[in-house]
Amino acid sequence: MALLNLSSPHHHSLNRTSRLMMWVLLATVPGLLAQSYWFGYGTLINLIWACALAVSFEALVLWLRKRPIKPFISDGSALVTAFLLALALPPFSPWWLTFVAVLFAIVFAKHLYGGLGNNPFNPAMVGYALCLIAFPVSMTQWAGTESTLNLAQQWQWFWTETMSGGIDGYTQATPLDLMRHPKGLTLDELAATNPLLGLGLTASAWINAAYLVGGLGLLALRIFTWHAPVAMLASLGLCSGLFHMGEPDLYPSASQHLFSGATMLAAFFIVTDPVTSATSRKGKLIFGASVGLLVFIIRSYGAYPDAFAFAILLMNLAAPLIDTYTQPKAYGHQGNKDNER
Repeated sequence: MALLNLSSPHHHSLNRTSRLMMWVLLATVPGLLAQSYWFGYGTLINLIWACALAVSFEALVLWLRKRPIKPFISDGSALVTAFLLALALPPFSPWWLTFVAVLFAIVFAKHLYGGLGNNPFNPAMVGYALCLIAFPVSMTQWAGTESTLNLAQQWQWFWTETMSGGIDGYTQATPLDLMRHPKGLTLDELAATNPLLGLGLTASAWINAAYLVGGLGLLALRIFTWHAPVAMLASLGLCSGLFHMGEPDLYPSASQHLFSGATMLAAFFIVTDPVTSATSRKGKLIFGASVGLLVFIIRSYGAYPDAFAFAILLMNLAAPLIDTYTQPKAYGHQGNKDNER
């Protein structure tokens, strides 16, 4: 007589960490291609360098912690951090800037807290914010869309930060930075007198649209739910739309906010981080909406043109508190009445 298996049934899912990370990496490809088209080879060089650094730092720390290296390396989390950093950093980032960003992301923001699943802050945003505060000049080296460097020039700049003829002719302020410092001009007057703003907005719109396509693909695959990204975009769009209606000459429109900077990259690839964001559906709505609100406030009144790193890190701090008050009731319980019995 065969023995019955009396152990509890378990639900098995094919969504292993490595598989989820692979889909996230594939979803960033449209944005990577768009950035490479508009800004040249810099993003691709940064990506290769960041991936090599992330895997090396991950293996080194695991070895120092006496942990098995292969299982943790193969989960793909280090590569996702490297991808997000490479896509967020300017195309003219020198080798040492990417080195510092990846070092702090992997070693300090991730493994200092115990590794994947234990880190309270998004590792990529920690590395990005650190570099933004410590090296503000290097973090503004965005390529001009009217001209790009060939592979040899980009490679020379990456390692030496020098190039025959200088680099100044190839860099420009981002559209968000231009819109924050209009020098007494309205946004329409600024766009009319500064053709770079129009070109920059066009490039930014296409890049954001590419990340939107990748994010919608992840939604279709149910890699994450819609709550956090939709709440973030709705909050940012609502705030910017209302202020633009009141002062259209001072505040950019909702479309300019939504399709400038790192809006779509943050909405679908960073805000949705399952480790550092809220976990319940109500919590994700609060988390995403709060990020959108903070981004609008910092973009409009803060010292930095784009604000996603700071907004997300601030909300990472609040995520445990949000989860505490938004966890759904356990099955069979009715809240406080059951707790009092």
